[in-house]
Amino acid sequence: MDPLDFLNPEQLLLFFHCHKTELSCMQNPLTFLSQLKDYNLIPDDRYQKVRRMKSKDNVQKSLYEILDWLERERSEHITLFWTCVFKETIINLYPTLRLLRNSLMDGSFPFNTQLPEKLEKEETDDRKRKKLSEEEEEQVKSTKKKRNLRSRSACDDEELQPGPSSQLTPGQKKKSKKICFSSPLKKGEQSDFWNWPLYKSQLPVTCGLQKGSLSRDRLAKGEKCILCEKQWFTPTEFEKLAGKSSSKNWKLSIRCSGTPLGKLIKEGHLESGSYKGKHKKTKRSLFPSDDVVTVSEGEEEEDDENEDDEVDLENQEDQASSSGEGNCTDEDGETEEHSERRPEGSKTVFKVTCGGVAGTLHQKRFGSGTCGKSIRTETRWLSPVEFVKEASSLPDASWKKDIEVDGRPLSVLIEAKILRIHSLLCSCRLCSPDHIDLENQKNDDECYVCKSEEAAELVVCDHCPRAFHQRCHLPQVDDATLRDSSLWMCTFCVFQTNHKCRYSDKMEMKSAMLRNISQHMLECQYLLLFLYSADEEQNFALDPNLYLENYSTVIQTPMWLGKVVDKLQTKEYQTVAEFVSDIQLIFSNCASYNHANVEFLAVGDRLKELFNGEFKKVFNICEQ
Repeated sequence: MDPLDFLNPEQLLLFFHCHKTELSCMQNPLTFLSQLKDYNLIPDDRYQKVRRMKSKDNVQKSLYEILDWLERERSEHITLFWTCVFKETIINLYPTLRLLRNSLMDGSFPFNTQLPEKLEKEETDDRKRKKLSEEEEEQVKSTKKKRNLRSRSACDDEELQPGPSSQLTPGQKKKSKKICFSSPLKKGEQSDFWNWPLYKSQLPVTCGLQKGSLSRDRLAKGEKCILCEKQWFTPTEFEKLAGKSSSKNWKLSIRCSGTPLGKLIKEGHLESGSYKGKHKKTKRSLFPSDDVVTVSEGEEEEDDENEDDEVDLENQEDQASSSGEGNCTDEDGETEEHSERRPEGSKTVFKVTCGGVAGTLHQKRFGSGTCGKSIRTETRWLSPVEFVKEASSLPDASWKKDIEVDGRPLSVLIEAKILRIHSLLCSCRLCSPDHIDLENQKNDDECYVCKSEEAAELVVCDHCPRAFHQRCHLPQVDDATLRDSSLWMCTFCVFQTNHKCRYSDKMEMKSAMLRNISQHMLECQYLLLFLYSADEEQNFALDPNLYLENYSTVIQTPMWLGKVVDKLQTKEYQTVAEFVSDIQLIFSNCASYNHANVEFLAVGDRLKELFNGEFKKVFNICEQ
């Protein structure tokens, strides 16, 4: 049944008005606009203008302007608009359109809800004229020319006065308030989107361009609470799905009607359970029993980080999280405030060099030159002073200028208060660590494969800084291995230790492909872990059908890293060539599905080049 058959134009126009923003957020909207142009709903010059744009933000803004123009100038053709965009070929390309059509079919959109009256200005001219003094009114009546001049001057003077909601510069017009879907409200009532009865149990949320539905009860219990693409996610998982994992602060990056969840939690509109409290870190060489664990330093610091972010939400709504040890107090007992001047934006990890040695500096681990092993090199974690000594044996006092970030001394980050040196009296785990804290500082705080700190214990390698979830490592780490008190070596270290003796002679590509995979399980496991680690956003880890609605209509043989792992562990591969064929299938599927998405196509090409290069190194392939 066509939903347009039983809806009148006024209802369809209301539906269009409330979903213009959603429509403007669609990715690759050129096909959508082409359909509108073909039905003569938009002029060709507007279509060509958007087609020439390269920036996604500009395309999104221009698309909204077109929709806004269409509502004003072509409202009589609203039925034709929905008819042409609800064609099966079009909604297969745009999940947003399918969701909108479903909301019309199932009747979930409440047409009986009235929108508040549209406001163009907060104050009318009559109200402004009442504020003029009697003397000014007499002068206004003298001549028409003087009246016009005085009227403009009076308006300018009034706009210069600070009002309850904003302050305007001379000549600046007040912007009209955004009109959004709401229930009828009495005069003086506050309209909070998240307090409406319609959203008593669930709230619509966004993170980047990803949309989902937040369950209030699940959030309060600390469970997977965001429903997206028919699957439940934790806030952190939803943030990663949206490509915003680098921010590492879901309370800022996930929003409801433009308002960060952290602000709603702080003001009491939402209740949030703990998503960090169960994170543990296992060091088996010190703890032979799996009953003995230590809480990682990241757990306590990240909880404090979220508290600081909530305090500054109003000033940081458009910035990513940038705290780490920033909540550590100085001798005055006052919390150090972050500077507004941030040369490095809101990054928390920085690439650093000293002489010929390179590493990454992690903000949350930084305490001072000697406190906190904050710099990660390829082989270990070091304090800034240790990093300088390893690089050039320079004196301790020179670490601020000898360690460089993008060609500038590290002191630049300290002066900008991005890095803060802790007080001599500081008693945090970085400045006053016990022997367990010192041991934990030698290893990563997140899984080297999935880049996550949550959910399960991290098993750390005793020969390198890497840490893994039991299920992420290949082969998977069983409980018996955890209880073993002997030192444990990860697959990366095992491979690097044995590689030279296993492949001392050059090999041809054809010979390597024909080899039995049972004799080269170590190499294949290493290559898979290498790919997982290189795929920082985990784009190729899961079945694409879980989050791409029309994927199966384009790709006949889906393949992803998780499936390759399963086939490798169940011994479905006979030769190395079969294993490589499935890996290459992942990249060819990516190229086929994303032929029009240049950005994501480049991600797949980059990972393919990394795999091909590493494969040749692993099997010592001779260049032909």
